[in-house]
Amino acid sequence: MSSLRKAISAGAIALLPLVTAAVAILPATPAHASASLREHAAARGKFIGAAVATSPLANETSYRNIAATEFNQITAENVMKWDTTEPSQNQFNWTGADAVVDFATQNNQQVHGHTLVWHNQTPNWVQNLSATDMRSAIQNHIAKVVGRYAANPTVVSWDVVNEVFDDNGNMRNSFWYQKLGDTYIADAFRAARAADPDARLCINDYNVEGVNAKSTAMYNLVRTLRAQNVPVDCVGFQGHLATQYGFPGQVQQNLQRFADLGVQVRFTEIDIRIQMPRDAAKDAQQATYYRDVVNACLAVTQCAGITLWGFTDKYSWVPDTFPSEGAALIYDANYAKKPAYTAVHDALAGGTTTPDTEAPTRPGTPTASAVTSSGATLNWTASTDNRAVTGYDVYQGTTRLGSSTTNSVTLTGLSPQTAYSVTVVARDAAGNTSAASAAVTFTTLAGQPGGPCTSTYKTVNSWQGGFQGEVTVSCPAAVTGWKTVLTYPSGVNITQSWSSTLSAAPPAFTFTNAAWNGSIPAGGSTTFGFIGSWNGNGTPPTPTIS
Repeated sequence: MSSLRKAISAGAIALLPLVTAAVAILPATPAHASASLREHAAARGKFIGAAVATSPLANETSYRNIAATEFNQITAENVMKWDTTEPSQNQFNWTGADAVVDFATQNNQQVHGHTLVWHNQTPNWVQNLSATDMRSAIQNHIAKVVGRYAANPTVVSWDVVNEVFDDNGNMRNSFWYQKLGDTYIADAFRAARAADPDARLCINDYNVEGVNAKSTAMYNLVRTLRAQNVPVDCVGFQGHLATQYGFPGQVQQNLQRFADLGVQVRFTEIDIRIQMPRDAAKDAQQATYYRDVVNACLAVTQCAGITLWGFTDKYSWVPDTFPSEGAALIYDANYAKKPAYTAVHDALAGGTTTPDTEAPTRPGTPTASAVTSSGATLNWTASTDNRAVTGYDVYQGTTRLGSSTTNSVTLTGLSPQTAYSVTVVARDAAGNTSAASAAVTFTTLAGQPGGPCTSTYKTVNSWQGGFQGEVTVSCPAAVTGWKTVLTYPSGVNITQSWSSTLSAAPPAFTFTNAAWNGSIPAGGSTTFGFIGSWNGNGTPPTPTIS
């Protein structure tokens, strides 16, 4: 059993033919050009998966047939989440999860479990627990949910923790973080390993597909956890993309740098929405994005595969969440294949592609706002491209001042009382660059340029004899380490902190960066928190910050 589970978890199940009998591992063979997605993925040593909903899986023949024939991995869209599996404390519901696992078993597919610890779709009873009871609830929930399927060779991997960072790359201020600090992450992974020693354990997040502040925070966290022998086996890149924002920059390079840490990588929740209504040009751009995602995975040996977040627009979550956007999947609402399907199919099939030699169009003239002594925000009309615009560079003459994957950037590190005349150049994945935009001119304000980091304190919560504090460290210039000293009146003590290293010498308390959050890019920030005690009532005193 153990050796079979390990082989499947490593991706070997992607090499299986479509049958409805027992699992058997066969060597990879070339797929016919007209074969299904799963056959082509298997021939490349990858999986191609989809998130499925239980109602159409049970009640719609077209939905069920596509799910069975096109994909060799499935993920439960909702029925393995905490609010479904354990809606009341220690009262478990397995109906939906079992249905998904049974379907996968019948169709010779693997199941990726989603998700064990997340700040959404977690019942109120969990959120209202004390720190001690919450930690016990995590241990019990993971033991029961993962343990139920530990002996089942179909369930091979889990999203253990989901979306632990906010959009800026700081630890998300979730109820988990507020009560447990960042220790809940390692605790959850260790509990999952104890419940199933053979399952592959993943951390999963969105907006980490390319190289950016958030993906770098994820990289640093994974590196730190693995150095502490926390069993993080893989990293999931969700991939909820939108064509109007451009394709993320350096996707393949980002996958590779995580793979170099010794983890498996995978795309876990791919959908690519467009601004409605659909037309041929939008379909073509969407298809290009899908192809580029597949090609990025194919180029990285440790990328196990790609899971679409659904497969038909009929059951996509996108229109309800992003008004005026939709049509994000590879089948339309009538189960007809879209150009995106062909792009995924042909990329997996290994067909040749025409070299891209067409440059993006010229960006619009930028406008400057929020001008300070050391920075400014620029916005411009986005470029278009025959395939995809992957980013923009901002120049003064030949000096690059900043880069962005969207049509906006905040420049930092500028000189005070200085006139700047800047232009914007668009680029695509093939390295083609546009003509420079017309220039915008602005003058920075008087004052000192960006220097050391600054810290901002707030009291998050207080109670009789205690309080929870939080500090945001903001850095105009890039740093590789930071320190904040809080000095309180007598009677205050701090003994526990998270996302930082605490050195206490009351009345002064010194916080320095943790191993994973010391590097802050120019204009970036990070947040740490702590628990304090004091001998007063009401609102605790505000510290002096240095």
